[in-house]
Amino acid sequence: MSFIRPNIESMAGYVPGEQPKEGEAVKLNTNENPYRASEKAYDAIRALAERGLSRYPNAVGQNFRKVAAELFGVEPDWIMCGNGSDDILTILTRTFVGENQLLRLPYPSYILYKSLAEIQGARSEEVYFLDDWRLPDYFSQAPAAAPTAPYRVNPLEGGAASDSLKLVYLPNPNSPSGTVLSVEEVEKIANNLPCPLVVDEAYADFAGTSCVELVKRNPRVMVSRTMSKSYALAGLRFGFLIARPEMIEQTLKVKDSYNCDSLSIAAATAALEDQDWLKATTKKIISTRERLQSRMRELGFIVPESHANFTWNSWPSPDLSHEELYLFLKNHGFLVRYMKYPAWGEGLRITVGTDEDTDACVDLVARYLNGER
Repeated sequence: MSFIRPNIESMAGYVPGEQPKEGEAVKLNTNENPYRASEKAYDAIRALAERGLSRYPNAVGQNFRKVAAELFGVEPDWIMCGNGSDDILTILTRTFVGENQLLRLPYPSYILYKSLAEIQGARSEEVYFLDDWRLPDYFSQAPAAAPTAPYRVNPLEGGAASDSLKLVYLPNPNSPSGTVLSVEEVEKIANNLPCPLVVDEAYADFAGTSCVELVKRNPRVMVSRTMSKSYALAGLRFGFLIARPEMIEQTLKVKDSYNCDSLSIAAATAALEDQDWLKATTKKIISTRERLQSRMRELGFIVPESHANFTWNSWPSPDLSHEELYLFLKNHGFLVRYMKYPAWGEGLRITVGTDEDTDACVDLVARYLNGER
């Protein structure tokens, strides 16, 4: 006899990227920032630790909300803080999508979206990217009788009423491809949808574009951000949402009472205030990304133009095993992400590291292609 909800027992669950012990491998597999975060963040942690941690944090992270609001040109009540952007996504799914209702996401993209739907007992609809990493018109339409592949992975039997679609996720830039839709393209999608659109901008600081202005123009658009990538605070766990106050008011009901601790609020606030550090660091990462793209293309890989801190690398013919190449790199101390998407394909997602680590990884790839096993 099982006491577990059937939908939990049947789901596979989200599997994070491999996390080796410190110093065991060069980590180019989880899109972390290779550089040390702003010293202002570390100063804020030290100062708070010295004052003591016996009090609860501010329940909504008000200091951070004020700084973020000024940076993005909104009021503080347009901001919600989260324990990483995954917490934000969880809160949004719980707020908008009920049991047997529908959540839509592009495919391939961040697989956590589907896991969150499964936890809710909700249905998920995966809409295939086209060959140029654009989305078909169907992505912005109300669900109807299932169109033919490659638009949907799990079409609904007999179609669905338009009011069953409750939430749409759009990672922009996308993972694993690193590709980006323009603000105009995203706005067109948002204007046609019958439900809220969450633009997941985990990597937006590397893209030089953002849909935050759409939040001001369209009440159904929400933007999720994280401090893990561009701000080099993956170990801290802090993310935030930018949305209309009437949306924020409802999501605050769903979040944990103190979902962000005092240290993370203080450090994230200080890091956000150091925009000079952000600009200098993202500039370095973008420069290394361009070289990584160029070198992998020269070796023969298909590499879409990336606007994130990683590249998606696929071999154009079946004579190369992406999995065997991944294992070769791992055996030589370099972790990249081998990803296989059913009915789509496979490849290697390589995070942009330091210049030295990135070049060393590509050198190993070249050695493999030259016959070293």
